[in-house]
Amino acid sequence: MQEANFSSLVKTLFWIIAIFYVVKFLARLFLPVIAKKVVEKATEQFQQQYQNQQQQKATNGTPNPDKPKETKKVGEYIDYEEI
Repeated sequence: MQEANFSSLVKTLFWIIAIFYVVKFLARLFLPVIAKKVVEKATEQFQQQYQNQQQQKATNGTPNPDKPKETKKVGEYIDYEEI
């Protein structure tokens, strides 16, 4: 069984700090590119959905004039007078 000594502790801390800074550096390089790609893809999807909705509205045309829109009747209006 190995015993922990000061030099192995320093080596371990050095590697942890080195890995942390390497990951931080790589994140600064690649995260903006990845975020830009994600935003572009989301924009394309929204535009495609909007175009699909516009095409559906164009193919459906105007509503049938023979069938009027139904209005929901909630209840009867009662006007109260103050005494």
